[in-house]
Amino acid sequence: MTYFPGVPKIQYEGPKSRNPLAFRWYNPDEMIEGKSMKDHLRFSIVYWHTMRGTGSDPFGPGTAIRPWDDGSNSVDNALKRIEVAFEIFEKLQAPFYAWHDRDVSPEGSSLKETNANFDRIAKSLGEHQQKSGVKLLWGTANMFSHPRFMHGASTSCNADVFAFGAAQVKKAIEVTKQLGGENYVFWGGREGYQSLYNTDMKRELDHLARFFHMAVDYAKKIGFTGQFLIEPKPKEPTKHQYDSDAAACINFLRAYDLLPYFKLNLETNHATLAGHTMMHELDYAGHQGALGSIDANTGDLLLGWDTDQFPTDFYLTTQCMLAILKHGGIGKGGVNFDAKVRRESFEPIDLFHAHIGGMDAFARGLKIAAEIRKDGVVSDFIKQRYRSWDSGIGASIESGNESFESLEKYMLEKGDSAPNESGRQEMLENIINWYL
Repeated sequence: MTYFPGVPKIQYEGPKSRNPLAFRWYNPDEMIEGKSMKDHLRFSIVYWHTMRGTGSDPFGPGTAIRPWDDGSNSVDNALKRIEVAFEIFEKLQAPFYAWHDRDVSPEGSSLKETNANFDRIAKSLGEHQQKSGVKLLWGTANMFSHPRFMHGASTSCNADVFAFGAAQVKKAIEVTKQLGGENYVFWGGREGYQSLYNTDMKRELDHLARFFHMAVDYAKKIGFTGQFLIEPKPKEPTKHQYDSDAAACINFLRAYDLLPYFKLNLETNHATLAGHTMMHELDYAGHQGALGSIDANTGDLLLGWDTDQFPTDFYLTTQCMLAILKHGGIGKGGVNFDAKVRRESFEPIDLFHAHIGGMDAFARGLKIAAEIRKDGVVSDFIKQRYRSWDSGIGASIESGNESFESLEKYMLEKGDSAPNESGRQEMLENIINWYL
């Protein structure tokens, strides 16, 4: 059975195409810097927004028309969604998908029933993966929607909630391994606080680290070799989340001896909420050796919350790909469309238009970034700007051969520092415009 009879497999037709159901820039087999677009970008479609998003918001119920979904939380309805999902994945030529456990499988009246449901769903997912060739980029556990997690999961004041979260993650890691998932993600949706008047921050951080160490230990025990990822976000739903940005996450991981086991899954909209650009987050994680994957979306700069819109801005995607290429790619990670169609875009066909636009935007950003790198105009400028560190006193400082005393002697003899040069920011911004 086909659920989208009017939608063909989306093909590359080139920049001159005016077909809204075709790629203009994403040509999976096109080689860029010695690697195909498909392998550079590793596109992934998320289950939560694509298959479970309804278009609801704080001011009204869902608007999305999904003829295949009867609205129930039954296993049978969940199994039907899998059929629809894989038709979408295959028609978009997406090599990967991603899920939260509760997206794909309904929670039962007990943990035992919940796990049994998940086993039935995992069997179907595995069969569809085998038939389609679509792979699991990563799995994760939803430990933020159920009321039991109102105070967090691993940072809850209730030890039983911590224990439930551990059992839930154990099962999610097992299913991720069973389905060949290449990563496992932790997003601490409620791992933070609303008020410090009622919070023991040190104890909560210690518990969070202990939880992660348990996950690492269990992964080793069962032979799960996927990459563990943490996804930073500064706020929403909590006032402050402990995984607030790339720097905070890396500091936490290093402080608790977890850095060897984790990398970061970075999201554009989360970077914006943290007061950073996505390029900043990517570059910071990259030079710390912690760049693992990205959630590809954008926020509306006029709205102050996590709107999870599909990326269509070539400036944004070019900046992302400049940083990703600079740091050698995203390894086992991918370009994961943690994005949702607008409430007003309620018809099933809108799911295709949204993903086509996002995939084309990142493909175009990849091509532009590769051209900029090939010409070397930006990298050459940076190298020239820092040339005083390549020899003489700069090289001596970097090699650790100088002290405050020696540098005082150096400046007393020289008298003053060499004159500065212009940063040429406007020129460089103009140069980037040449390529767009």
